[in-house]
Amino acid sequence: MNKNSFGRRITVAALAAAMWIMPVAAMAQQTQIVAPKNKYKVQDDIKLGNQASAEVEQKFPLINDSDAAAYIQRVGQRLAAAIPPQFRHPEFNYRFKWVNASDINAFALPGGPMYVNRGMIESARNEGEMAGVMAHEISHVALRHATAQATKATSAGSTARNIGLILGGAILGGQSGAQLGAAGAAIWQAKYSREYESQADMLGAQIMTNAGYDPHDLANVFKTIQQTEGGGSPPSWLSDHPDLGKRYDAINREATYLNISSNPIKITRDFERIQARFRAMPRARSMSQIERDAQSGRLPNNQPSGRENDPVSNGRYSNSVEYPSSRTRSYSGLNWIRLSVPSNWQDFASQNAVQFAPEGAYGDQGITRGVMIGLYQGQGRDMLSDSEGYLSEILQGNSYLRQRGRFTSANVAGQQGYTTSASGRSPVTGKTEVITVYTTQLRNGQLFYAVTVVPDDESYNYNSAFRTVLSSIRLNN
Repeated sequence: MNKNSFGRRITVAALAAAMWIMPVAAMAQQTQIVAPKNKYKVQDDIKLGNQASAEVEQKFPLINDSDAAAYIQRVGQRLAAAIPPQFRHPEFNYRFKWVNASDINAFALPGGPMYVNRGMIESARNEGEMAGVMAHEISHVALRHATAQATKATSAGSTARNIGLILGGAILGGQSGAQLGAAGAAIWQAKYSREYESQADMLGAQIMTNAGYDPHDLANVFKTIQQTEGGGSPPSWLSDHPDLGKRYDAINREATYLNISSNPIKITRDFERIQARFRAMPRARSMSQIERDAQSGRLPNNQPSGRENDPVSNGRYSNSVEYPSSRTRSYSGLNWIRLSVPSNWQDFASQNAVQFAPEGAYGDQGITRGVMIGLYQGQGRDMLSDSEGYLSEILQGNSYLRQRGRFTSANVAGQQGYTTSASGRSPVTGKTEVITVYTTQLRNGQLFYAVTVVPDDESYNYNSAFRTVLSSIRLNN
């Protein structure tokens, strides 16, 4: 056989192979994902996840805010419902909670428990970025990566120890989790996590698409991380994962094969509302700080609304609350407001808000008597719309309250504004609680609000104090 004849035969064979491959590739271009080998039963995932979840909720500061909790559940369930049928496990119970931590992160446990850091939504540019990270974590659960990794790692030590290391890595992130065990275990964990992280990226992109999101937002999370972390090396929890640039390219490439909605979910009112609420809270600790505190035994119990450093949540409610003093004191703790309040009221300030309440009227469910003052970032369309948006947040966060009438014009801090009220049976006092909301708009577009709170049968004893507080307000506008 001469050389030229052999070359021609190879060329013809290659062309035939290409013609055979091209139609197949065109029909099924998105990544075909196969769940890894797993010797464990689905019930083992559920048992492990429930055990780890109980420990997480003892040691990590959760945010117990009903409105924020309902929001993260809605997003999470939308994503869980979009898992491809071959990876669905009806026995799994996908549930979602917030962790009061500043890192851009989320972690999921076998069987369905998921925890999303407050820093994730604070840094996200839209709901799609947050949903992308959640879809990625849901993929780890659906593909049963924790027990699959334990299946691979049996030779590295006892099965129970290996699973413990996997869960430690999931909770604490990357090397910090791996360092809970031997250095050898850290090496195999890093090795296997690369494969599974790539799988979770691809399935996460597909889940996002099915749920109505844009998978490009999952890729964009890596840009957000790099920008937030200073543009240098990725955060420690990603240090042993595939290169961020390669993951960014791979997800965007996968997206070209997916049937993405022409109007994907991006910015939503719920996203903006919860993001603004979290950003107004006292700064959260990082996961490494939480980890150090947990190891030293200094981590406090979970506090409602993520306010573990907020004195309001440390108060104790009483059935006998002293009426407002006729004597007043000046308050100017925030740089944009001055006012006078009864001398026997405490003040509790955060970044853009302050609450005033007497002893016995504040605790882990907010205040039962007093005044709340702060700034709200609305949609900026007009003062009335923003006022309605702010009231909507109050009603969603306090489901027992019902609005008593429309907003009407009012003079607020010497400016044109609006007022309305709401009432309902307080779960703390057992009495009908009345709140009155006053709003006006600042020059920078933010909405100023003042809210008075009192049991209806005590209103007479508080009305004079409320008038004094409201008439004394001076804004540095």
